[in-house]
Amino acid sequence: MTLLHNSSEDSSAIETAPAVSIVDVSKAFGHGASAVLALERVSLRVAPGEFVCLLGASGCGKSTLLNLIAGLDRPTSGEVTVHAGRTGLMFQEAALFPWLTARGNVELALKLAGANGTARKARADELLEMVHLADFAKRRPHELSGGMRQRVALARALAQDAEVLLMDEPFGALDAMTRDRLHDELESLWRVTNTTIVFVTHNVREAVRLGDRVVLLASRPGRIADTFAIDIPRPRRIDSAEVATFAATITDRLRAEVNDGR
Repeated sequence: MTLLHNSSEDSSAIETAPAVSIVDVSKAFGHGASAVLALERVSLRVAPGEFVCLLGASGCGKSTLLNLIAGLDRPTSGEVTVHAGRTGLMFQEAALFPWLTARGNVELALKLAGANGTARKARADELLEMVHLADFAKRRPHELSGGMRQRVALARALAQDAEVLLMDEPFGALDAMTRDRLHDELESLWRVTNTTIVFVTHNVREAVRLGDRVVLLASRPGRIADTFAIDIPRPRRIDSAEVATFAATITDRLRAEVNDGR
């Protein structure tokens, strides 16, 4: 395993132009004496096609950083640049429109992207096939399991032809078996599409299972405490000895960071 220490700035060498560039970013909420500093001087570069997991305790600024990358908010200082085309978003809640079928939810994203009716249906069916829901295209969200709804949400995110996919704890509410299956599917889709993924989680094993790199954020204020390059061969199993050992190393570092922040 490879461990990169004490990086207020990500120190891994990325030879190609980054897909995402975060330079000396700070984010404060509120003004004056009551302002809360959520992120402090965070710098990170994500290479095209890289799978990066943002990991940390609750309140460390993971979701805030993701929102800045998505353009849903602006940094107080510093610069966030996405050197790619479209950016797709996927959250913990599937947030599907209940009156639309699975196909309809995916088609809506395609419609917003400008696809015509015939192309929308064909592409929606192709994406549902990719997430193994071709037989459920006409089902509405209430007729689908939680895992199925997240698969539809993933197909909808992919429908945007996003070069960068931002995922905010998308599997956090699912049971262990369903989450494990979706890990496999996400990794398979990532390999096929070569999408750049920034994945927020508080689950250490999930981060090691999925990521090329794990970026550990410290809390109060959020800053990069460490970066771990995951050199475990793929495909990985979340319950494998290699993943467990690496996760234990990161957990010890996270525990030390939390204790230092008390």
